[in-house]
Formats: sequence, structure tokens, C-alpha cells
Amino acid sequence: MDADMTTASPTIADRVDTMERSTMAQMPAEAVATFHREQSRMAGLGVPADVASPGLSLPDIELLDVHGAATSLAGTQAGQPVVLVFYRGAWCPYCNVGLRAYQADLLPTLRERGITLVAVSPQKPDGSLSAQESNELRYPVLSDPGNKLARALGIVTEHGDEAKAAQLGLGLDVAEVNADGTHELPMPTVAIVDGGGVLRWIDVRPDYATRTEVPEIIAGLSTLQG
Repeated sequence: MDADMTTASPTIADRVDTMERSTMAQMPAEAVATFHREQSRMAGLGVPADVASPGLSLPDIELLDVHGAATSLAGTQAGQPVVLVFYRGAWCPYCNVGLRAYQADLLPTLRERGITLVAVSPQKPDGSLSAQESNELRYPVLSDPGNKLARALGIVTEHGDEAKAAQLGLGLDVAEVNADGTHELPMPTVAIVDGGGVLRWIDVRPDYATRTEVPEIIAGLSTLQG
């Protein structure tokens, strides 16, 4: 083996597999089966027909930082391009795997290129703070009350009744943790927005157990050129 060969970081899919083996083993079998059915159902629905296309100018919707202070996408990116990561909440183990992977494997590249990384969810600011602290994230984590920014991209969805009941059985009420008191969630999505607030690239994952891989995002950065 060459001395300069390095070991590639595991993919997010690999990390999810590891997480699932640990997490699912601790959950009731009935709940696991319910979530697998829900995962298949949502994946089968596919990407919404009205999902935003590159070229859309995003509205500068008010967001909240981890302390509840008002901010916005424009204020956060300060004229720089931004990679927006829409996640479901601090309660979502798949989201936490993705957020940590983006910190480790994507953030250094973005900083070298003067691009901001921002994570957005519909949860209350204390949930954003929990996501930031528990994952030791060094990039902004914002709340999108009412999924207004997610709705502008056409990526809002909601779990079915069976999955909601299973979540409640495990002590999770999405409506309680969401800032607007609803069960609506963004599909896991990564969007690349230029310094002028124009959408340049988007990847939507209807299957909430999957995430956009880091090399895909880095390849998508080429849309910021020219």
C-alpha cells in the first residue's frame, strides 16, 4: 500500500446502517415495522411535482436562531453562497447522522470556498440548540416556524397516522416540538443558493432514511460558477 493513500470517510448511508443496527435493536419490533412501512410509503410518493427548480429567487423569510432571535437567510449568508440542509428535528436519528457528516466532511470544503453551511428545521429554537450542542456543530442551526422556507421550495410533507401513533408510543409528539404546533416536516433536502438568494441546485429525499452524500453536494457547487 502506498504511504500517501488515505482511508476515505464512510458514506452517510454507511453511517446510517451502523446507527440503525444500534437504534432499532432497542425499539419495539412493532414500532420498527411501522417505521419501515412509513419509510416505504413516503419513498413511493416520490419528489413532489411542485418542488422548486433552479432559478427560483427565494423569499427572505424570517427565521429564528438557537436563542429565538429573528434572523433570515440573507442575514445569515451575508452575501455569500449557502448550502441549506433541511432536516426534520433533533429527535430524528437520521438527521443527526447527516448533520454530523456534513460537519466533518463538507464544512471544511465550504469554508475554503467562502460558502456558508446552514441547517434548518421547523422545530422550536430550543430544539435547534439541542441539535447544535448534541452534535457539536460549528455552523448555524436555524428554526423555520411553519415551514415557510421549506414550503417555498415545495418540500413539506407529513407522516401518516400509523407512524404518528408509533412516535407517540415512543414519547415523541412532533406537533409539540414544532414551532407552529403542526406535524408538518420538510423532506430531507439540500439546496445550494447563490449570494443573491437564487436557488442553483436542489436534492430532495422523500425516503427520510436517506441523505444527500457529500460528494454529490460538492459536485453541485459547480452550479455557482458562471
